[in-house]
Amino acid sequence: MSTRTRRAVVSLSLFFATCAVGGSLVNNSVNAQSTTDESAVRDSLHQFTDVYSLVEQNYADKLDQDHVDKIIYDGAIPSMLHVLDPHSNFYDPKAYAQMREDQHGRYYGVGMHIQPQLNKDGVQRVVVIDTFDGSPAFKSGIRPGDAILTIDGKNADGMDSLAVSNLLKGAKGTHVTVQMLREGQDKPISFDLVRDEIPRPSVDLADFIRPGIGYIHVTQFMETTSHEVGDALAKFGPDLQGLIIDLRGNPGGLLNEAVAMSDKFLNKGDIVVSQKGRSFQDVVYRANHGEQGKRYPIIVLVNRNTASAAEIVSGALQDHDRALIVGETTFGKGLVQTVFQIAENTGLALTTYHYYTPSGRLIQRDYNGVSLYDYYYVRNDAKPADKSNLEVKQTDSGRTVYGGGGITPDEKIESPRANSFQGTMLSHGVFFEYMKRYLGHHTVSKDFAVDDAVLADFKTYLKSEKIDYTDADFNTNQTWLKTNIRSQLFISQFGANAGFKVARDEDPALAKALTFMPEALALEERSDKSRETKTASIK
Repeated sequence: MSTRTRRAVVSLSLFFATCAVGGSLVNNSVNAQSTTDESAVRDSLHQFTDVYSLVEQNYADKLDQDHVDKIIYDGAIPSMLHVLDPHSNFYDPKAYAQMREDQHGRYYGVGMHIQPQLNKDGVQRVVVIDTFDGSPAFKSGIRPGDAILTIDGKNADGMDSLAVSNLLKGAKGTHVTVQMLREGQDKPISFDLVRDEIPRPSVDLADFIRPGIGYIHVTQFMETTSHEVGDALAKFGPDLQGLIIDLRGNPGGLLNEAVAMSDKFLNKGDIVVSQKGRSFQDVVYRANHGEQGKRYPIIVLVNRNTASAAEIVSGALQDHDRALIVGETTFGKGLVQTVFQIAENTGLALTTYHYYTPSGRLIQRDYNGVSLYDYYYVRNDAKPADKSNLEVKQTDSGRTVYGGGGITPDEKIESPRANSFQGTMLSHGVFFEYMKRYLGHHTVSKDFAVDDAVLADFKTYLKSEKIDYTDADFNTNQTWLKTNIRSQLFISQFGANAGFKVARDEDPALAKALTFMPEALALEERSDKSRETKTASIK
């Protein structure tokens, strides 16, 4: 057996061993496998060894170490996991490090979103998409659209985002010199950046969207999420009379943070979520502290891409009548993954539990007989919100709620769909490119508005880029155009959050959600009466 074959078998052996004893590790005990199980694992490894040896000896091209890694990390292991369910996953060393960074919500670097783009000469350069508010890149004046030429004198042409990112990251307090090319500038611009801790907050917007109505946008659930939500509530103070929690597009994250966030809005002792697994004890998570201070109506805004931990929060607040859920039926991810670290800084995210809302709804959408592509991007509709749905439950006050594939909203709002004109504009990246052109010759203040002169200039840009459109399309979508132009310019001049706020304030789905605040207030009053009745009956 060759060295590469032995290495491949060792990798698979570690992987199978982790799967076999994973449940026992969670319980801090290792149970002996049956003889039959051990024999099955040996047979599987033997068959893999035979197949791999044939490939290595007879494949048309010689297999180098990169090929071996792809066979194991991108082929054998992921393929096996995807047969089990769509969410069990394997992390190679790079992906595992990125996952841990995302969970921590911070790293050391300069603070930029970057991506590779081909310029008109066919050269691939990594371009700044936006800078994190308060980061070294933001403070130094680096702008979206700046193209990275060199990093500490090293030519960055042809590099991908990961390679550039690795060069920009480093120990806190160390320097990195970055040379940028900016549209409208004759010569490159050099920036001497001092690396610092870069926080990546999960709450990127938290302010009063209307008098007395607070707004919190939670992008994902990481180690700092519940603390950030608590800070936002404290900032609102006694003036808070109603709250919008925006979980649209939130992919989930850490379960304990979803529980801790829910705790801030429920009564002490309320169930937040329950976990059930074949090889593990059932676990029930409750609100340990409970909401403190006055109560107020809450609306949780969700869509088709609200998933996992975000569904835990939505389901808990809905089942306890604490919030009105508004938007679209959520993604439907009710499988819990436990992450096991394997050798060489790799990780296995293995499904170990199903989770259930307080009323007993299983939120996981059916994935049997569905391809991974269809599961994520096409998606069968959730089971109907009627009595034919077996996941029909009741909230604390007796309201009927539905499961069987995501959280069904109390009030439905369809997310805006891009029309053909908007799709054309977005596919060409016109707002980002126009921003670079506009700021090459203009400055923007915070009272900037997209007037007729800007729209005329934007038309000129579209014609120069040979992007087809009709005057009727342009005039019909004028509000949408103004919002996107202004938002992209604000991202560049004042930071990402300023640009996001512009887009949010013109969001039709959010405006519609706000009209349901009286219904959320009625739900809150009904919930209060239900609790008072239960308390009186106990006495």
